[in-house]
Amino acid sequence: MIKHHPHDYIPAAGHDAFLPGYGLITRLAGFNRVHDRLIAQAELDGDHRVLEIGCGPGNLSVRAKRAHPSISVIGSDPDPLALRRAQRKADRLNGIRFERGYAQRLPYADGEFDRVLSSMMLHHLDAEAKPAAGAEVYRVLRPGGRLHVVDMGGHMTADDGLSARLTLHSPMAAGNLGDAIPELLRAAGFDCDEVASHRQRFVGRLTYYRATRPV
Repeated sequence: MIKHHPHDYIPAAGHDAFLPGYGLITRLAGFNRVHDRLIAQAELDGDHRVLEIGCGPGNLSVRAKRAHPSISVIGSDPDPLALRRAQRKADRLNGIRFERGYAQRLPYADGEFDRVLSSMMLHHLDAEAKPAAGAEVYRVLRPGGRLHVVDMGGHMTADDGLSARLTLHSPMAAGNLGDAIPELLRAAGFDCDEVASHRQRFVGRLTYYRATRPV
């Protein structure tokens, strides 16, 4: 169990009571554009099998499926309340499902996916869970498959605004700052590059990464 939290995970909105407003919060924060950018970077195509880890209420998974109807999508998250909301959003879509699971112990076969997506999830994991999650994503990706990540952190400074100054003092963000994410993914075996980074008014700075499992 996470200290001071009733679950052994952190809900997408930070607390169960905030979940009904999560969609509105993320839209106001501009995350539809963030998700579109991540989806474009992933270069989804044809019969790709796609996994989203820490999918929450399914915003990114559903958006990816609507943009690329031929792909197969699984959204995975430990939060059953968020998964029920995600399944309702995808009710009229084929080839997408949502399942309970933890990023650090994924219930999928080796090499099962062409792409794995992660949006604003890594900072929720503690220092012990992050390496395990990196290893699990590496395992479930086929050789040549790619992980695409967007999260707070990267080379954030106080010049990125008030939100950045608050984020820089957040214990949850500490493990994401600087080169922490690419170093984590390289340690798991990936070839990892920073793709883009921009200021974001609610968290200070968002950074996008592409991590490829070598062939």
